[in-house]
Amino acid sequence: KVKQKVSGQFKTENGAQFYAVIRSVTDTCIKNGQNVLKVSQINKLKIFNDPIYGFITIPNALIYDLVQHSYFQRLRRISQMGLSYLVYPGANHTRFHHALGCMHLMQKAVEALRFKEVFITPEEENALYIAILLHDIGHGPFSHAMESSIVEDVHHEEISLLFMEQLNNEFNGQLSLAIQVFKGDYHRKFMLQLISSQLDMDRMDYLKRDSFYSGVSEGNVNSERLIQMMNVVDDVLVIEEKGIYSVEKFLMSRRLMYWQVYLHKTSLVAELILTKVLKRAKELTERGIVLPCSEPLLYFMQNKVNLETFDTKTLALFAQLDDFDIISALKSWQNQDDFILSSLSKMIINRDLLKIKLTNDKVSMEELLIQKERFSIQNNISLTESNYFIFKGKIKSQAYSKVAEPIRILNKDLTIEDVVEASDQLNLKSLSKLVTKYYICFPKQLP
Repeated sequence: KVKQKVSGQFKTENGAQFYAVIRSVTDTCIKNGQNVLKVSQINKLKIFNDPIYGFITIPNALIYDLVQHSYFQRLRRISQMGLSYLVYPGANHTRFHHALGCMHLMQKAVEALRFKEVFITPEEENALYIAILLHDIGHGPFSHAMESSIVEDVHHEEISLLFMEQLNNEFNGQLSLAIQVFKGDYHRKFMLQLISSQLDMDRMDYLKRDSFYSGVSEGNVNSERLIQMMNVVDDVLVIEEKGIYSVEKFLMSRRLMYWQVYLHKTSLVAELILTKVLKRAKELTERGIVLPCSEPLLYFMQNKVNLETFDTKTLALFAQLDDFDIISALKSWQNQDDFILSSLSKMIINRDLLKIKLTNDKVSMEELLIQKERFSIQNNISLTESNYFIFKGKIKSQAYSKVAEPIRILNKDLTIEDVVEASDQLNLKSLSKLVTKYYICFPKQLP
């Protein structure tokens, strides 16, 4: 009866009339205790309007429920590029944007591979979507900026896995295959390569997205072309030979984005100051000084958390932690009596940062010590405490690693080569070299 009534009105061009019939039938079924039409299922067929790709579709109800979960919604409050907005004002996008973008690219990849007769079951397809959607769910506040400050020696991918296992319990084991793929335990090797490799959906999205929001056009990669050139040979992901120039552009874009954006010296010093702030806050907390901050942040300042102690309670508190906890704390801490905590917090809030110098040579300890002595006398602090303001370090970048899983090129004669060997560009060989730069940070009033 329901089918007849709806189909009878479906031929009319009046959309409002059709909707009224659907609503009427639904109400009738509910009154009679019949759950024939589930409105919740209809509502789960959502689309997102993304500035990069246009419309992104949610493929099924499970993905929708995962997106709606508080663990995933938290990513709306985690910045994708940390404190890079201090350099590039438009770089305010979030991990939420990025995760949805990655899932969209994975949908395109599955479609392209199936067109080339690569067999992927519906269960494997869904596992790929879930794994890439949740691959960054373990990021802490300001993404990489505080990864070693909130917890000790726990990578965000390990926390992502903890979140996925917790979600798997809540969703009655529906994430089991996705977890297998994410951990690299699944027998089809190319699936892990789509999620985590030197040419995966993650890198394709963040380069294109970060380039768009920062305004640095050099990072704009042709992800659509790269995906269309993908194939699978002997269970390994390859790029067809005619796509080699797109791969070269991708690797060059990655190099430029790292040195021009991700490792920009102002972004770098801001992130270093942020880690120093939390280190000082932990130090004061250990002395018994109560600092104003949110409950989740207070927990991680009072407790040393590593992978062994990362239990269900810790995970629940970590799930409440985001950028707003840190910014709120910084606004309060800039008025504290402690000179170090107050000064460092003001630097971030007011963007009045330490000076940073990059060099190709190591910074001598003698140069550092002279500046520390001068600063400690000026501000009546100890040499140890001056380490918060004057310090050195190094940064490394490598656009392409010859040690990691290679990007394989499928030649027309069906032979497979590493992209470095297949390319006729000498520049590509230089991209595989590890570049190291050294830095020194110190207050602007020092010469």
